[in-house]
Amino acid sequence: MNSGDSNGFHSDPQLHRVGMSQRDRFRRGGSSRSRVAASNEFEINNNNNNNNNNNNNVEAPPCTEFDKAYFHSYAHVGIHEEMIKDRIRTDTYKNAIMQHQNCIQGKVVVDVGCGTGILSIFCARAGAKKVYAIDASDIAVQASEVVKANNLSDKIVVLHGRVEDVEIDEEVDVIISEWMGYMLLYESMLGSVINARDRWLKPGGLILPSNATLYMAPVTHSDRYSESIDFWRDVYGIDMSAMLPLAKQCAFEEPQVETITGENVLTWPNAVKHIDCYSVQIHELESLTSRFKFISMMRAPLHGFGFWFDVEFSGPSADYKACSGTPNNQVADATHTKKRPNLLVLSTAPEEPPTHWQQTLVYFYEPMEMEQDQLIEGTVTLTQSKENQRFMNIHLKYSLRVKKLVQGNFDLNEVADFGLLFYVVFLSRV
Repeated sequence: MNSGDSNGFHSDPQLHRVGMSQRDRFRRGGSSRSRVAASNEFEINNNNNNNNNNNNNVEAPPCTEFDKAYFHSYAHVGIHEEMIKDRIRTDTYKNAIMQHQNCIQGKVVVDVGCGTGILSIFCARAGAKKVYAIDASDIAVQASEVVKANNLSDKIVVLHGRVEDVEIDEEVDVIISEWMGYMLLYESMLGSVINARDRWLKPGGLILPSNATLYMAPVTHSDRYSESIDFWRDVYGIDMSAMLPLAKQCAFEEPQVETITGENVLTWPNAVKHIDCYSVQIHELESLTSRFKFISMMRAPLHGFGFWFDVEFSGPSADYKACSGTPNNQVADATHTKKRPNLLVLSTAPEEPPTHWQQTLVYFYEPMEMEQDQLIEGTVTLTQSKENQRFMNIHLKYSLRVKKLVQGNFDLNEVADFGLLFYVVFLSRV
């Protein structure tokens, strides 16, 4: 076994600008220019409800400076343009609304994090009696204008404020939200959906999406490593290998949001976490640990791990047939999502058409040669950052074992302890 820093770098999270990705953006293509929004508790249509009839008494978490900067980042049109132009994302949500029109028509809907209001408008056009479109970002101002321009002000109420702070004086039948971040849980926006569910959703109400599953798998990506690292070995005939440590640090110290294909995946994926939006509790998202065990299907260099997710659009299991007309004969589990006929799934898997979420790649500084049928096992732990709960710490522990054909068992080959803070990486082997 080896000792020391296998990636040549140990990062102090305090030395980095928290939350900036390799594209210097807060989240999905948005501007990194950050100033605190002047207000995050303003209601566009002056329909201020001071009394909430819901008796669940859900305590609102404080709005931090990180939250305010996060909301302000969503005032930038670039984020919304990228999301809306993602046809896989937008068409799937539109199709889900129409598939569940029986549960939406004549009903009250809450759109958590409405952005430009596009999902609220889809719901209104599907026959919703009223839609509460909630967003803490200043984009809510434009959303209100979009609603007016489409003559839907009598159906859509735009509320400018945090879900945790605004008041609605009635129960709702449907909650819709596009809450998924990179690697599913980055941003921690699901907490706002849970808050809305516990405060306003009627028993048996509909949540879209209804379920989500985060997956991981070992990946190989020689082209990526070559273009970022091997390039420095010979630059116009000049030996620049002295640049390699810095090149590796700059290329791989952060998780990379990139698009890979099924050819880059070395094994069948492992389900890290399955989330039932009808029952999940906020405390369950604070920290989660999952064991994994992979058997390599080919001989190839192991460059790291990839993460992606699927989300499903279905009603509570007892009411699925009533909402969508699809028989309730199978319920999705943590390893398979496409169980029921006509079950609508939005997938960010490498083998599916690419989305703006792409995949999240955690690269090693040094690739490791994998043999066919080699075992990779360990644990992955995802924990909300204490400084800013919208970010998360990722801790990977794994071992590589080689199968002995004679004995038929696995011998320990290499053990590694890999940890990272989105977006800061530190890696060491024991």
